[in-house]
Amino acid sequence: MTFSVDPALIEFLVSTAKKAGNAIMEIFDSKFVVRVKDDNTPVTEADERAEEIIQRALKKRTPDIPFIGEEAYVAGYRPDISGGLFWLVDALDGTKEFIQRRSEFTVNIALVEYGSPIFGVVHAPVKQFTYWGWEAGAYLEVEGKGRQAIKTRVPGKDGLTVAMSRSHRAGEDDYLKDFEVKNTITSGSSLKFCLVADGQADLYLRLGPTSEWDTAAGHAVLLYAGGEMSQLDGEPLIYGKSDIRNPFF
Repeated sequence: MTFSVDPALIEFLVSTAKKAGNAIMEIFDSKFVVRVKDDNTPVTEADERAEEIIQRALKKRTPDIPFIGEEAYVAGYRPDISGGLFWLVDALDGTKEFIQRRSEFTVNIALVEYGSPIFGVVHAPVKQFTYWGWEAGAYLEVEGKGRQAIKTRVPGKDGLTVAMSRSHRAGEDDYLKDFEVKNTITSGSSLKFCLVADGQADLYLRLGPTSEWDTAAGHAVLLYAGGEMSQLDGEPLIYGKSDIRNPFF
């Protein structure tokens, strides 16, 4: 790691994620319109407003670090990230959960350096949970209850607790037949990474399509909580590829 992530920057990023979350909640509590983007995924004003808030804040604080956000990228914006350092943002991860008025959508902000996430914050606006991870460790803040360090756990001998997608399933149940699974927890968005990071689950398997902005922030939280994330063959997950899609992991 060559870029220095310091406590002041972390406080700024956590605050920025919460501001985006507040804007999302204003729309969540109103009547909103759902549109379909060119990639056939849904989008709302909440996705766009939250990304605008984050992009503006990051540009002001770190003007020399390129920004990749889902909405801008799908619209055709392709910044030069050849320097190896860039922001990777999904301002509203779990749009389907948002549309269905569920609580499991998140704001994701990650900082990537040379293909690996070196910082990530995952904020759940309805739940008022905020997770973040960096080289000094991983943390959870619950609104009104303060902050605490989090760590992954050692799986019990009686079987695994597996975090599963609520809205996207693509053969995970068949794949897991080779594992001793005692329990599953369903959730939306990048909160599944956080369930593993804070010791509520042991494994999150994804065989459906995801993009880099879907995973980078949660990957950082998991990594700095003591976990690991890999492709199915054990190779690492890399960010900043020419193809923004992730392999299965």
